[in-house]
Amino acid sequence: MAKILFVMTGADHWTLADGTRHPTGFWAEEAVVPYEAFTGAGHEVVVATPGGVVPQVDQASLAPDFNGGPAGASRTAAGLAAMTALQQPVKVEDADLADYDAVYYPGGHGPMEDLSADAASGRLLTRALASGKPLGVVCHGSAALLAARDDDGASPFAGYRLTGFTNAEETQAGFASKAAWLLQDRLVAMGADFQEGEPWASFVVTDRSLVTGQNPGSSAAVAAELLNRLG
Repeated sequence: MAKILFVMTGADHWTLADGTRHPTGFWAEEAVVPYEAFTGAGHEVVVATPGGVVPQVDQASLAPDFNGGPAGASRTAAGLAAMTALQQPVKVEDADLADYDAVYYPGGHGPMEDLSADAASGRLLTRALASGKPLGVVCHGSAALLAARDDDGASPFAGYRLTGFTNAEETQAGFASKAAWLLQDRLVAMGADFQEGEPWASFVVTDRSLVTGQNPGSSAAVAAELLNRLG
């Protein structure tokens, strides 16, 4: 049995360019689908957040429109309720990589608010990448990569092939014109080799130990790849 660390946003809002706070948190599908895949395979999941706060779900991610209809929304809500680890998070600043076999970052707009600048999470990511342990990141979870730095202050992810929520998807979601910055732009600026698939379609990029998914629909494929690497 492996032990997998879910590093999740502790934010309940995303500050837009005009200073308004858009209610958010983590995206349900990106947490529930991998959690069910990992625990269904017999593995243990531990949740970590900045300060150890209980993570908040983005209520929009529970809507039928984002879950294939009412039945899908009910399944997602039930899966979320079964994630007991969400109620007992550890502090990301106290998380010891040596205790875990893999690390996973779900998204939602919340990571744009906190994990994108969280030094403790950035240190964990830098160590995880150097360790060669499987590291999975989905959608806006890729914002956390922006906080990672190596000893000379550069991004350890520079030169890595990866993906995340694209400018096209942010535009179609209605937030590109409102955001203070766009994830794809920042990942490119830090030196990543950003790969872009079709909007909303499952798209996964692997490079060495790093496994990234573009959007919520990519979470199942990312989880499957991590499970394959755990053996």
